[in-house]
Parts: sequence; C-alpha cells; structure tokens
Amino acid sequence: MPVTASLTDLLFDDAYDGAIDPLELFPHWLEEARETEPNDPNAMAVASVDDTGMPDLRMVLLNGYSHEGFVFFTNFESAKGRELIANPKAALLFHWKSLRRQVRIRGPVQEVTQSEADTYFASRPAQSRIGAHASDQSRPLQSRNALVERVEMLTEKFADGGIGRPAHWSGFRVKPLQIEFWKDGAFRLHDRVLFTRPDLASDWSRTRLFP
Repeated sequence: MPVTASLTDLLFDDAYDGAIDPLELFPHWLEEARETEPNDPNAMAVASVDDTGMPDLRMVLLNGYSHEGFVFFTNFESAKGRELIANPKAALLFHWKSLRRQVRIRGPVQEVTQSEADTYFASRPAQSRIGAHASDQSRPLQSRNALVERVEMLTEKFADGGIGRPAHWSGFRVKPLQIEFWKDGAFRLHDRVLFTRPDLASDWSRTRLFP
C-alpha cells in the first residue's frame, strides 16, 4: 500500500490509469485531518429529505467506518431519524478547513444491527448515555431547566449503573455509491475526482470534474 501522499498524488495524476479504491483512500485523509483539525475531525454534515421533499441538513460525528460504509448514531425519533427511516438515502460532507479538503458521499442508508448499537452505546460516557434517555430530540422543549431537571432525575435513577440503550437510539450506515475527493487549488481551480458505481457489488469508476 503506498503512503498517503502517494495515494493522493495518484488520485490527482491524469497520467495514472490504475485502480484506486476510494474506501482505501478515505481513512488516510481522515487520519491526516486528525493531525491538523483542532476540533472533531470526524465531524460531517448529513443531508436527508422530509416527507415533502424539503432537504434537511445537520452536523454529526462519524462513529465508525469500514468498506461496508460510514456509521453514525442518533435518536431514531429525531427529525433525521424519521427522515432516514422513511427515505433511506443520504449525503455526507466532510470539510477539513485546515487541509483545504472535502469529501462528499452519497448512497443508500441501512440501520446498524442491535449488537452494533449496544456495543457503541455501552462505550459512551455515563452522562452521554443518560442524555440519550433524557432528550426527546428535535421536539419542542419548554425550557432549558426542564431538560436539566430530567437529566438530574435520570442521573439519580441510574445511580447504580445499568444505563441500557433506549429502544429509539441506534445507528445508520451510509453505503456509498458516490465518493468525491476535493482539494483546494489556486484561483479556485480546485481538483475534484468523483468515484461512482451503479450498485454496491460493482467496481468503482473514476472521473475528474471541472472545479
């Protein structure tokens, strides 16, 4: 496996006509971001649509990654949870300002297994697990104090541990059909390379795009 710089050089080298697997390249870009981004290098925007077709967008954290796809966890009763269950397709965007790079991903969405959700939930700090029980995410909240009181009540309830995963809290896996790598260029002459495949079993095709 070439070093990261070589992979990136090959990605933007028009003379190179060999195969590049975008799912092999992505973790190298993410690792470089971990070395330069001051906060949350795994932050990504997740786009979905509601039942009227209106787009919706929010920032979340990438919690897992493999050749199977990109995983994040959330309250399934939240706006994004309801939207992705009703229309299981999503777009992701990573923007690493310190590196002047972006990665865009589009594809179908699949719920993670209960075992995956249980394992990740158990790895979270206790207060984050309590927060998952306390928050009716995306729904009206009377006041900040009402949320604080609910957290305090649940903290007392779970004082002896045993903070199990709520049934409405789980994860989604975005299984990519498109991945675009974007690198800043002088005078807005950026480098963009798009990988596409017609289905999850097919090989990737690579196309350079106008900036």
